[in-house]
Formats: sequence, structure tokens, C-alpha cells
Amino acid sequence: MNAAHDTTDAFLAGPPAMRGGASRVRQGRERILADIRAAAITEFSRNGLKGTSTQAIADRAGLTKPQLHYYITGKEELYNELLGQVLNDWKVRFAFDSHSDDPAKVLGDYIRQKLDHAFDHPELSRLFTREVLDGGHNLARFWPLSRQWTQRKVDIINGWIARGRLRPVDGLLLLQHIWAMTQYHADYALQARALANIPDDVPLEREAVARELIDFVLAGCAPRG
Repeated sequence: MNAAHDTTDAFLAGPPAMRGGASRVRQGRERILADIRAAAITEFSRNGLKGTSTQAIADRAGLTKPQLHYYITGKEELYNELLGQVLNDWKVRFAFDSHSDDPAKVLGDYIRQKLDHAFDHPELSRLFTREVLDGGHNLARFWPLSRQWTQRKVDIINGWIARGRLRPVDGLLLLQHIWAMTQYHADYALQARALANIPDDVPLEREAVARELIDFVLAGCAPRG
């Protein structure tokens, strides 16, 4: 880039003090939006869309209701944004390695990642589960893409079966069973702790859970080297 472009760009960006102020404003806005999303996830996961008010979100985020509405249009828009975030996270974080021909490793990594997400972000899972329990009406627009993402995994599983790397299983049912067993530790964390008599302030032995679940699934699938 030549000197003229450098000068023009600096002029358009404004003086250093102004640019620094704009950066602080942007960072402040992003921090407030993050606080709003975190508050909304907690409220929606506990009360669902109908049972959550914008006042409750504002209170949890440390804002007044007018301040909240400066950043969001309404709770429905925010709710659908968060549902999309959940599904996109599951798509991006839990993709199969399509180039691997080692089903034991791919499935083991998948289960471990799903469990980590359930332990680390339980409210996101509960938000989705509550929507399903409430009838799933807000999920209708997400199902087509979700079916596509799931089918890609099923195709990989079927490829392993065709090459003799996995015993014949129903790929879709296998995935659904993995989802059920991993999301249990988010959606039913209270029950899991109560039955194991583990206090809320004591960390769960997630590695033990992961090993048990991975061994269980792989024993049923009988992957072959």
C-alpha cells in the first residue's frame, strides 16, 4: 500500500484518541451483549420462552428494561438467535472427521466432545430440550439443516459398515443414543448428582463417565481395525 493510501486510511479512521474511544465503546457494547445472552440462556433454560420475561432477562443482566431494549428488539428474536447458536455449535464442534477410517477414534472423540459440552454448557442443552418439551414450534426452520448435518454422519457410519470397519448398525439410532446418553449429564445433572450422592460444589469425575460411555458404545458397535 502506498503513502497516499496510508494517509487516506488514517484520515478515515479518525485521530488515534477517537479510534481508541470507538474501540472502547465497541468493547463495552460487546460485553453488554454477552451479559444479555448469558442471562437469557439461564432464564430460557429454566422457564422456556413463554415463562421468561424481558424484565427477568434485564434483571439478571444488571440492566433496566429500557436499557435491555436498546440492545434487543424482543425476547422472541433473542430466543431464536440462541436456538440457532446451540444448533450451530453442535454442527461445528461435533463434526465427524470424514477423512478418518478409524471408527473407534472418531466415535470416541465425538462422545468425549459431547460430554465436555454437556458438562461445561448445560444450560444451552437445557434450553434446546425445554423447547422440544414445549412442542418445538420454534425449531421448525432449523430441522432441514439439522437433518442434512445428521445425514452426513450417518453416511460416514454407513461407509464404515460397507468397508467392514463396523458391525451393521442403524446409524441414525446410534447417533440418537449417543445424544441421549451425553445430554443426560446436562439435562438431568441434578438426578445424576443426587443418585451418586455428589454435592453441588464437588466436581464430577467426567473422565470416568467418558471412559464408561465410550467403552459401552464401542463394545456395541464392534469397530474393526
